[in-house]
Amino acid sequence: MTDIKQLILREQQAGFCDFSITDDLLLRVEASALGVFRLRIGSESKLDDSKLNVRALARKSLLLARQEITSEFEVNTENKGWRLSHGSTSLLINTQPFSLQFYQDDQVVLSTVSPSALLLDDKQWCLNLALTSNETVYGLGRVSDTLNRRGQEIQSDSQDYLPLSWSAKGWGVFVQSLHKVSHSIGLKKHPNQYGITVEDDVLDVFFYIAPPAEILNQFSATIGRPGQPPLRAMGLWLDQQENQTISEFMSTVEQWEKAGLTVDTLNFAAPSMFSFQSDKLVMDWDEGRVGDVRQFIADYAKGKKHVCVPSFPGIPVDTALFQDLEDRAWLLLDDKGKAYQVATPKGKVGVLDLTYKDAYQYWESRHQQLLEGTDIAVSIAQTIYIPDNVSARQGEEKAFLRQLYSAWLEQSLFEGQAFHKTPSEAFVRRQALSLNSVRSTGLYLQDTIESYTDLENLLQRHLSTQMSGVIAQSHVLNLQATEARLYLRALALSIFSAGFSFVADEAYWPTQFDEKTQQTVKTLLALRYRLIPYVLGIIEDATRTGLPVQRAMALAYPQDTYAHQYHQQFLFGPALLVAPILDSQDSKCIYLPEGDAWWDLNTGVRYEGGQVLEYHCDTSAIPVFGREGHMLCLGPDLKGLEEFNTARVLDEVWLFGMPIHNPVVMRNKIRVMQMQGSSYIKGFEGLRILPSEGLEVKRRGAEVRISRER
Repeated sequence: MTDIKQLILREQQAGFCDFSITDDLLLRVEASALGVFRLRIGSESKLDDSKLNVRALARKSLLLARQEITSEFEVNTENKGWRLSHGSTSLLINTQPFSLQFYQDDQVVLSTVSPSALLLDDKQWCLNLALTSNETVYGLGRVSDTLNRRGQEIQSDSQDYLPLSWSAKGWGVFVQSLHKVSHSIGLKKHPNQYGITVEDDVLDVFFYIAPPAEILNQFSATIGRPGQPPLRAMGLWLDQQENQTISEFMSTVEQWEKAGLTVDTLNFAAPSMFSFQSDKLVMDWDEGRVGDVRQFIADYAKGKKHVCVPSFPGIPVDTALFQDLEDRAWLLLDDKGKAYQVATPKGKVGVLDLTYKDAYQYWESRHQQLLEGTDIAVSIAQTIYIPDNVSARQGEEKAFLRQLYSAWLEQSLFEGQAFHKTPSEAFVRRQALSLNSVRSTGLYLQDTIESYTDLENLLQRHLSTQMSGVIAQSHVLNLQATEARLYLRALALSIFSAGFSFVADEAYWPTQFDEKTQQTVKTLLALRYRLIPYVLGIIEDATRTGLPVQRAMALAYPQDTYAHQYHQQFLFGPALLVAPILDSQDSKCIYLPEGDAWWDLNTGVRYEGGQVLEYHCDTSAIPVFGREGHMLCLGPDLKGLEEFNTARVLDEVWLFGMPIHNPVVMRNKIRVMQMQGSSYIKGFEGLRILPSEGLEVKRRGAEVRISRER
């Protein structure tokens, strides 16, 4: 591999600069947005978007929502290089030797390793970034242990991978490529180096110079903002089990509700609820599973219950349609040119090649037709893993095909649901991460919980995914009802998550426990329903800002490095600090971040930030603290989302000290204004207000005045 020997400024425009590296090799630096530097290196023809073919343009639009340049550079010559500035950020490009230094104000926040900053050959690029001795790196997907990725080697060729990494120091990196990318972060061989290897003919990297919250915001804008999930998908789910018929499943639903519990979404298990005819390209509801289709849609798809149905782009083997589509090259192919076959619960199938536009358009449009007039959610019946010896119609293969295929599959199912809806609402339930995961809700975890270690891992997998740019992730309460303490701790954690589902098997139900435990379960579930306006408010904000539902301490408090050690607590939205107890004890050490005061929701006691509490809490509750200056808006008591009244979303407000910030709540119309030491709030008509100690509440028509007691 060779490094860059020379760099010549060839063209300078307001939003980009082109530098010649060799006669054919070009470095382009773009002011993608304020604080966002996009670096692309490749041949001039590869960097010219006007020369891309239709397929390449389609892939580009799939992977990047913001392709235009939205900012401008001020360019100055400096020593043996150039400084490109916009706003308070700048990039210093040095030559002899080549290096990059990114600045926030006058401070270097990220730089390359000298002299081997960037190495290249015909097959791959190696970008080497410098790390300080105590610097932590986050993101890059889902993990079960430490959130800090330092000391790890991460491959993009993984179902747990996402392409964003960042540091609390104030930088983020997004490598935009469908080809294989390797991240070597502070390994023993190079402990203070972050090496990125890209097996692509073009190096395309976005650098975000900003605090972590703004990094996620800009990354979300780059990739594409997530769509809003439908309200009916945000309640309690019950998951049908394998080999459980629909009648057996509905029988468990009746038993569940007779026990005084509620289910809002019926989640049907694999295999797919849609089937292809054996001799022609026609896909419809599988009558073998649903029976009378009209009755099924009337009873479920348009009934009181919300439903989620599985779909899968599989064509059964040994059918005339399979042979026809294999001949037409509409299926993924193995290394012998035959259709790649996947085992499913209903036998082997060929996989529809969704990278081919005709196959994709048919698949998407058929879902639009089948789902029209319903609010059905869709799940991917099973994760598709594509081996190295499998290729698509146009020759895509290996890591490139794996990433491309999963993105197109998720996108097609999202568009199939959202096509007739304004604004676009859809829920694509799936386990594997993809480059499309940032843009649609529905990710979930199926982890089995048999111990407190499993519970700790579940939380880490939630936080690591959301630190990587995904706004929300749900999970299955996949634990048998044998140990009440573990069950209640798992449920308490679930209450303060984006969502969760129960298993349609009595062995997993709280009805296996004594009356006291069952009552605690019902109390926690009642709290979850009251929190739904707040949860939906967080998600609505997340669709605009990229900030996730559950925010690890390093993301919420990047400057408070002591807080980063407390990786088993998180902010739930902006107002609540949640510190779940994840062991067999009734106590926990909790760190209250400095810079804020905190109000204990269980006792009403106020604590100054910057201290550690030895907190005691039995299984009837969970340690939760309200952030001073914020408030928590709760909905009324509900027995299920079918009772949800959009005309009366809220019922009660809890104040955490003097309110300063507008509350987070779905369809937020509540505004806070400060004047002469008091807060004036509009939008509290008819709501109960629970002030914290030391506050006085006075109503004046439609306005509420909050002031300190005299």
